[in-house]
Amino acid sequence: MSKPRKQIILGAYLAGVNHHTVWSDPAAGSQIAFSSFQHLAQTAERGKFDFFFLAEGLALRERFGAFLDTDVVGRPDTLPVLAALAAVTEHLGLVGTVSATFNEPYELARQLASLDHLSDGRVGWNVVTSLDTFTGRNFRRGGFLQAEDRYVRAEEFLDAARALWDSWPADAVAADRDRGRFLRDGQVGRFARHGRQFDIAGRFTVPRSPQGRPVILQAGVSPQGRDFAAAGADAIFSPYHSLPEAQEFYRDITARVAAAGRPPGSVRLLPAALFVLGDTASDARERAREIARAQVSGRTAQILLETVWNRDLSGYDPDGPLPDVEPDTDGPPAIEGRTRRHGDAHATVKAWRELAEANGYSLRELAIHLFARAEFVGTPTQVADRLDEFVQNDGSDGFILGSHLTPTGLDEFVDKVVPLLQERGSLRTEYEGTTLRANLGLPAIPGPAIPEAVGPEPPIPAAAIPAAAIPGAAGPEPARR
Repeated sequence: MSKPRKQIILGAYLAGVNHHTVWSDPAAGSQIAFSSFQHLAQTAERGKFDFFFLAEGLALRERFGAFLDTDVVGRPDTLPVLAALAAVTEHLGLVGTVSATFNEPYELARQLASLDHLSDGRVGWNVVTSLDTFTGRNFRRGGFLQAEDRYVRAEEFLDAARALWDSWPADAVAADRDRGRFLRDGQVGRFARHGRQFDIAGRFTVPRSPQGRPVILQAGVSPQGRDFAAAGADAIFSPYHSLPEAQEFYRDITARVAAAGRPPGSVRLLPAALFVLGDTASDARERAREIARAQVSGRTAQILLETVWNRDLSGYDPDGPLPDVEPDTDGPPAIEGRTRRHGDAHATVKAWRELAEANGYSLRELAIHLFARAEFVGTPTQVADRLDEFVQNDGSDGFILGSHLTPTGLDEFVDKVVPLLQERGSLRTEYEGTTLRANLGLPAIPGPAIPEAVGPEPPIPAAAIPAAAIPGAAGPEPARR
C-alpha cells in the first residue's frame, strides 16, 4: 500500500531587519505601513497558505554603539498588526513571535486569547526567549537570564498560559442562558500557578476560544530546546535544508514527541526558506546571483563577518581577502541585538578561511555564500518538485516562505508554483477547517469539563449595599451642562 501524499503546510513571513530584505529595490515597499502587511497576508490567503508569520523586534540593533545603518528602520509591535490583519483576512492563520522573557503570563495569555476570538480561532504564538542585556534594558525587568533559566521561565510561562486558556470550559458560555452561573460557582476562570518564575492566582477574563488554545510554535536546536519544543509545541522551526540532515532532525523530534507522551502527528516541522523563480533554470540561477549581490553589499558583508570577528572590519576591502586578524573574543559585542549563531569564533574563522581559500572567495563572496543563498532556485516546475520531494520524504511538513522584496515578492510564487502543487494534490484548493489548528491538521484540544452548578447565590441584604449604588437612592442626577 502506497504512503498517502502529505499536504504541504505553507507559511508566509514578512522579513524584518535582516540582510535578506532588499530595501533598496525600486519596487520595495514600506516595512511598517499596514498596506504592506495586508498585501502579503491577502496574497498568502489567495494561495491557500496556512498562516502569515511576523517576527518580533524588541530593540533596534546597534554597531559599536550606533544604530546599525544597514537595517530597515522600524519594528512595529506584533500583536496590533495581527489584530488588524484579522479584519482583512478570513481563513489565514496569524502567527506572531512574542518573548516569554520580557512579558507576563496573564497579560500575554489574555491578549492572545482575545485575538483568537477576534479572528475566530486563527492565532499562533511563536514562543521565544530573549538572551541579552542589550534587549533587557528596554524593560523594567532588565538584566538577563542564563540559558537554563530562560527555558525554565519559558516552560513555566507556557504552562501558566495554558492553565489560563483552559480555565474556561469549552462551552461554558453557550451551555446555559444564565451565564452568571459559571461566574458565581467560583470555578470558571480560576487559575493559580506557583513556581520559580511566577506566583500568580486570580480569574481569567477571556472565555475559551474557537480553537481552544492558540497554536504554539517554537524553535529549538539544542537538546534542551528540542525537548522543550517536543513536549509543548504544535509546530517547530527546523533549521535544516539538506534533506539528509532534515530527515534526521525529523526522526529525532518524532522520537522526542513520543517520549513526551504525545500522540504521533502532534507536531509539525517547518523550515524557513527563500525562493527565486526564472523562465529557465539558468535564468533563475542568474537572477539568484543578482539578488544575492543586492542582499549582501560590500558594507553588509563586512557587518555580517563582524558578528564573528567582533572587530571593526570596515577598513577591509569587501572584494579582497578575508581579514588577517583573529577574532576578538574578550571585547564587548560589536553588534548588539543580533543572535549569535557561532559558538567558537576561532574555529568558525578557521573554517571560513579554508572555505574561502578552496573556492577563491573574496570577503563579500564568502558572505554571500554563507548568508544569501536561496534554498529553492529554478523554474516554477523545478521549485514545486523540490518542495514536494522534501516534504513527501519527511524532510519537513512544509515551509515558511519569505522573499527579498516587500511586500510583493510572494506574488509570483502564488501565481506560478501554487497551481502546480495543487494539481499534484500536495496543496489544498480550498480551506478545510475554520481554525488554524484544524487547517494544520493538528489534534483538537479538549476543553475542561463544565463545573457543576452550585445554585444561585443568595441575595445581598439591602443594608449591605451603599446607598450610592442603589438607583435613585442618592437623589436625582445633577443636570449636565
